[in-house]
Amino acid sequence: MFEDHNESIRDIILESNLLDRELIEEQWSAHIQTGKSFADTMTDSGLIERNVLFQAIARSLHTEFIAVPPEQVDAALLRLIKPEQAHKYEIVPYRADSHKITFLARDPLNFNIVDDLAFVLQRDIELAVIDPELMHNIVVRCYGEEVSSLEDFLREIEGFAIGDDASDSELSHQANQAPIIRFVDLVLQEAVKAKASDIHFEPFADQFRIRYRIDGALFEMAPPPKSLATSITARVKVMSSMNIAEKRIPQDGRIKTVVSGRPVDLRVSTLPTQFGESVVLRILDKSIVNLDLQNLSMQEEVMEGIRELVNRPNGIFIVTGPTGSGKTTTLYSALREVNIVDVKILTAEDPVEYEIEGIMQVQINHQVGLTFASALRSFLRQDPDTIMVGEIRDLETAQIAVQASLTGHVVLSTLHTNDAPGAVTRLIDMGLEPYLIAASLEGVLGQRLLRRICKTCRTAYEPDKKVMDMLGVDPMEIADKQFYYGKGCSECNRSGYKGRQGLFELMMINDRLRDLITNKAPTLVLKQSAIENNMRTLRDDGLRCIFDGLTTIEEVLKYT
Repeated sequence: MFEDHNESIRDIILESNLLDRELIEEQWSAHIQTGKSFADTMTDSGLIERNVLFQAIARSLHTEFIAVPPEQVDAALLRLIKPEQAHKYEIVPYRADSHKITFLARDPLNFNIVDDLAFVLQRDIELAVIDPELMHNIVVRCYGEEVSSLEDFLREIEGFAIGDDASDSELSHQANQAPIIRFVDLVLQEAVKAKASDIHFEPFADQFRIRYRIDGALFEMAPPPKSLATSITARVKVMSSMNIAEKRIPQDGRIKTVVSGRPVDLRVSTLPTQFGESVVLRILDKSIVNLDLQNLSMQEEVMEGIRELVNRPNGIFIVTGPTGSGKTTTLYSALREVNIVDVKILTAEDPVEYEIEGIMQVQINHQVGLTFASALRSFLRQDPDTIMVGEIRDLETAQIAVQASLTGHVVLSTLHTNDAPGAVTRLIDMGLEPYLIAASLEGVLGQRLLRRICKTCRTAYEPDKKVMDMLGVDPMEIADKQFYYGKGCSECNRSGYKGRQGLFELMMINDRLRDLITNKAPTLVLKQSAIENNMRTLRDDGLRCIFDGLTTIEEVLKYT
């Protein structure tokens, strides 16, 4: 609760003299390490009761704490706001007079709500404090479940369109029309509810397609009329502070919004195509990404190996894998392990995906010359302990990373290679001297993300012998093993899969591997030596997931 207001909650607790400063600082460190909100950290520790915390917040805001929510709310009050506003901000009107309206709010510290409501209602607005866990049910009780599905809404706005040759002022006007705003908000709500990672708006000659990427696979929603493409694209560009008049070149932007009462960041990219602008929104929903190694479903020895690597006094730790394999999430989770008060952490990212308290994060900007190499060079003058570089893309970045590791820094980064041993060959191909790699590299983690079998429709079956031969396992070894697949149900959108599972291989660099690297040994030799040093390969980890009933043979064959 109150995920976006950790520092405000800490200040309120300090000002209210509820605990000694020393205890508060201890819990602050715990909050940074676990990633839990500071309010949850305090109440879960038992040091502060929930109601005591809510009373302190109410005093700080000069408002009231409603311990027992009202059984009923006057119908006239409920008509003050639209159901979509109630659901968007998770608020309900509580009391009103000629000057002021008091709302129950899930997030009374979100002052944007006050500004929006004051503008719409033309009265002073007060947000009363209530237990956030109660608010969803109160909103549903007062306003019903969230309104129409996308299919229903599409029927409502059919014919509400604008031509491709519209002027800038017409585009701007259309982008701020209520039906278009509601439609885009509804698309976002459906995507967040489905735990999608991306939304694709795709214009074609005779249709405007909208697709969600869920667990790595694309699903199409009911397409809006092609005539709405320009209006919908303009709305997204307005939300992400892009130039709506510019349609000839790609643009990038960012949206910070609240969906179903949860703060959500969206990374937006436009691309001019033959039939209009293609728009892709990457959803960065903090509430479903728990940046903690414990939650990545990796083997215990891999997790302990990563912890050992990030806690070493110096050296380079690299995470490899294709785009979308979860490399950044793993690096963030690894940083959480060392994100304590006495460790200075700097990151250079393109872009910054998740904002993490206690870490200085730098957004790469090629247009002004702020590259990974230049950022990394500047980092060394900022006296850091641990450095994260989003990606090693060129020789200059690699050389500075090595220099940083050899002068007493831990450096974390990513590379695009097929497996962990391939990272060494990739660095040599960039032009890095093998002896420098051997001296600085401490470990490489290779990883993939594949789909989990849906728990609701998971079914045992006997796999085909041809498929088993492709896995390359001895039939005698798997005689007593059980295999599963997902039949498909409403829970998993009939796909048979729900959620994602990581596969990992961790290559710890020992003296034997350092000798092989110095002598430019081929990747196959490095891999064999790593296996002799107890490295479990991606395929082996895939077999573990199959036998544990987490995923299917087809998924493992596809990704390893």
